[in-house]
Amino acid sequence: MFVQLIKPEFEELIASKDWVALKEVLNDVPAVDIADLLLELPGDIAVVVFRLLKKPVAADVFAELPSSKGVELLELFSKQQLSDVMINLEPDEQVSILEELPGHLTQRVMNSINREDQKQLKKLLGYPEESVGRLMTPRYVRVKSDWSIERSMAHIRKYGETAETINVIYVVDDKEHLIDDLRITHLILANQEDQIDVLMDRSFEALSVYDDQEEAVKMLSKYDRVALPVVDSDGVLVGIVTADDVIDVAEEETTEDMQKMAGMDALDDYYSQSSIFDIVKKRLWWLIVLFVGQILTAIAMGGYEEVLQKVVALSFFVPLIISSGGNSGSQAATLVIRALATDDLKPEDWKKVFRREFTSGLMLGGLIGLLGFLTLIGWDLLGGAELSKTVFLTAGVIGLSLFSIVLFGNFTGAMLPFFLSKMNLDPAVSSAPFVATIVDVSGIIIYFTIAIVLLSGTLL
Repeated sequence: MFVQLIKPEFEELIASKDWVALKEVLNDVPAVDIADLLLELPGDIAVVVFRLLKKPVAADVFAELPSSKGVELLELFSKQQLSDVMINLEPDEQVSILEELPGHLTQRVMNSINREDQKQLKKLLGYPEESVGRLMTPRYVRVKSDWSIERSMAHIRKYGETAETINVIYVVDDKEHLIDDLRITHLILANQEDQIDVLMDRSFEALSVYDDQEEAVKMLSKYDRVALPVVDSDGVLVGIVTADDVIDVAEEETTEDMQKMAGMDALDDYYSQSSIFDIVKKRLWWLIVLFVGQILTAIAMGGYEEVLQKVVALSFFVPLIISSGGNSGSQAATLVIRALATDDLKPEDWKKVFRREFTSGLMLGGLIGLLGFLTLIGWDLLGGAELSKTVFLTAGVIGLSLFSIVLFGNFTGAMLPFFLSKMNLDPAVSSAPFVATIVDVSGIIIYFTIAIVLLSGTLL
């Protein structure tokens, strides 16, 4: 809303090249909103606007830009402007930017920062992709257990300004091993003559540099922390991860899961920043897979051509039958995938889920089957037909088929994510279309098998 209010004035000042007035206006605009305004500007104009921003603000704005726009601007930055932006970024933000850059631009960016920062940046880039090591910042405040509260507070005042957060202070031993973390309020309220170890309970939660970034999202949420320490394999404190660091990760992971559940590969960038070719490439493979699945459905129906010729009415209910199973399977898959993603369920919980979903499948299948049976009876009554044995048998086929297929769909949708987890695959790929395709083929077989059994000797 704020962007929409200021946009006309922003565009008018740019058109008139009133840079002095524009600089005054931008002083009161949040960095994230400036980034939104820059997205629609040509690169050469955006660079001019960048020169009007204070250095820390310019860095914050750059951190909010999507990677494609960031690369465009970096190509146009002068060496000094490039240096100013990189120096004012947090180390984890620098890593995030460098991960997206082409080789020639990466070297240019690295050359714009001093050797000490280069060394630190190369260390962070040395950790595996998607690991906490790439996400953390080495800017934190730590104290020793034998320090007095007074000395610790003086240390915090001296180094706190460069830290990403001082809400939590970390306690280390002489070898830099993490031994505790303390909220700043504990130090503020404590007797200044006491030592740090008086406040310690040696109870803390920490991430490993090699943990997946999703683990950081889960841990911060689970323990309701604004920051978590990060240790190496020896327990040495090497950095921290803050809540704002993981917001983008959480958003990316959720977006990725949603895209996979829609039956496509996850996009590498925002939709608005992805080319048509990339979008087609990400969607085409799964469309082909699902197309093949639908061919199998057609082949399965072809196998029952003789049955359809004798009882044409059965064909009317094919969409109803297979869609009910697909819907049931999609619901179950979505519930289980989300529960696995949030750690509400573990892969070893499959037996518990099997029992729950089998029971719910019986209940759902029974209710939908009864509804189908009664609907067909009512349909015939409204059409003026008599309630003959044939009508009841046909309604029985529909009702029993719906019961069986909803139960099967529920079971398939619930168990497939566990199977994929066991195979070290992403459960999100057991998407709604994928589950629906499996249930479609199986549903046709179940439907016509029940029809043959119940209608033999009468209509068949």
